[in-house]
Amino acid sequence: MRIVRHSPTSVADTDLESDEFFAHQPSSRAALPGPRPLLENLTRCVIEILAGARDLEQISRWVTDDVYRHLLKRVVLSARARQVKGRAPARPAFSIGSISIFEPRDGVIESVVIVLGRARARAVAIRLEGLDSRWRATAINVL
Repeated sequence: MRIVRHSPTSVADTDLESDEFFAHQPSSRAALPGPRPLLENLTRCVIEILAGARDLEQISRWVTDDVYRHLLKRVVLSARARQVKGRAPARPAFSIGSISIFEPRDGVIESVVIVLGRARARAVAIRLEGLDSRWRATAINVL
């Protein structure tokens, strides 16, 4: 009879390596496209999503799971508020103002996009990280 002993640490190490291998891989700034078009389009989409004029699923490719869940909560709250007030979803009239871009480290962009509406201006703060050779929003806050 032959006894084969497996070390529990070797199995755990193998699992950890495969998790790291299949996880999102960070990308350097040189391997990524310019962030400005994505910032403009993502801001436009987020404002329209919160107004009920666009589906959240349309930007799922460009945001992380945490951002998607955060926006989903905001969408539900916005829809309830519109329902209570008896308003139908409508595409808001706005334009994109100035965009400030900061790069705290390689492959990470933090930006503020000013949105100019009819009645007021709003700021949208977005953090983009280079993952798998493309930008993904890891934080979006509409102020």
